[in-house]
Amino acid sequence: MNAYDKGSDARHGPAGRGVPDPRPAPPGPLPPTRPPAPGTPPAGSARPADGPPGPHTPGTGPESGTGPESGTGPESGTGPESGTGPESDTGPEPDTGPEAHPGSGTGPSAGPPTGVAALSTRYRIGAAVALAVVAVGVCAHLGLTFLHVAPLNTVSKQHRETIESWIYPEFEQNWKLFAPNPLQQNIAVQVRAEIRTADGSSRTTGWYDLSAQDGRAIDGNPAPSHTQQNELRRAWDFFVSTHDDDGRPVGLRGALSEAYLRRITVMRLDRADAAGPDGVVARVQVRSRTANVPPPDWSGEKISTAPAYRVLSWWSVPEDENRGGIG
Repeated sequence: MNAYDKGSDARHGPAGRGVPDPRPAPPGPLPPTRPPAPGTPPAGSARPADGPPGPHTPGTGPESGTGPESGTGPESGTGPESGTGPESDTGPEPDTGPEAHPGSGTGPSAGPPTGVAALSTRYRIGAAVALAVVAVGVCAHLGLTFLHVAPLNTVSKQHRETIESWIYPEFEQNWKLFAPNPLQQNIAVQVRAEIRTADGSSRTTGWYDLSAQDGRAIDGNPAPSHTQQNELRRAWDFFVSTHDDDGRPVGLRGALSEAYLRRITVMRLDRADAAGPDGVVARVQVRSRTANVPPPDWSGEKISTAPAYRVLSWWSVPEDENRGGIG
C-alpha cells in the first residue's frame, strides 16, 4: 500500500518509511510554524485524486520544508538556535548594554570631567596663561644660568650686565664643592645696631652672633633650610669678594653686595626684637670673627687658633628698611 494513500498513518520519519518518529518532542512550547503556501494542502491530508506524487515531490516529502527536519521543525529557523529564538540576535544579549562599549561616554563608567577639563572656558584660559608664564620664566632662568657658567662668548659678553644682575647674589654658581683646598677657617658674622627711640635718644646694642644662631638652628635638624645653611655665609663671601682690604666697593657688584648684606642683618635684628617696641634701627655695623680650624691630635702641625676680627664701618639704614630690612 502506498504511504500516501488515504487513510494511511505512515510518515516518512528518520526511522524509515512507514515508521513513526521515535524522537521525543522538544521541551517547552512548540515553536511557531510557517503558514502553508497558497494552494498547498495541509500536512497529513489526502493527496488529490489525480494520482500520488513521486517519493521526492518537493514540498511534501520527508525531506521537504514541512517535515521534521524542515524549516519549521525544532531545528529550523524559528527554533531555539534560529534567528528568532532565545539565543538569536534579538534575544536578551543585544550589543546595547552599558558594558558593550566601556570607553563610550554613555555607559555608567563615564563620570564627570576632572582636572582642567572640569573648568570653565575662562579658567582654562587663565590656567594656560599661567602655565605659559611659568614656562617662559623657567626657560629664561635656565638660559641666563647657562650663559653665566658657560665659557665667554659673544652673547655673554654683550649681555654681561643683564646676566650678572639676574644671577647675583641668589643664583651664583661656583666650584667650591670640588675645590682641592677647602676652607680651613671658621668665619662668624656678627652685627650690632644703633637704635633710635621715640623720644629722640639713641642707644647701641651688643654684638649679635648671626652665624652662631644659624649653627644652633642647623644642629640636630635632619633637613635644615637653605637660608639657615647658606644665606648669611654666601652674603659675606659676596661682600668680601667685591671689596678691597679697606672696605671700599669695587664696581657695581660691590654696592649690590653691601645692600644685600645690610638687609640680611637688619632683618635678623628685627627678628630678635633688638629695637624694642618704641625704637627703630638707625645704623648697623658688621664684623667678622675668623679662627683657624685646629689640626687633628695626630698631626704635628702647630697653628694659632686665636680669632681675628674685621670690623666694617657703620651703615645707615634707609627708612624703608629699618623695620625688617624689606622696603
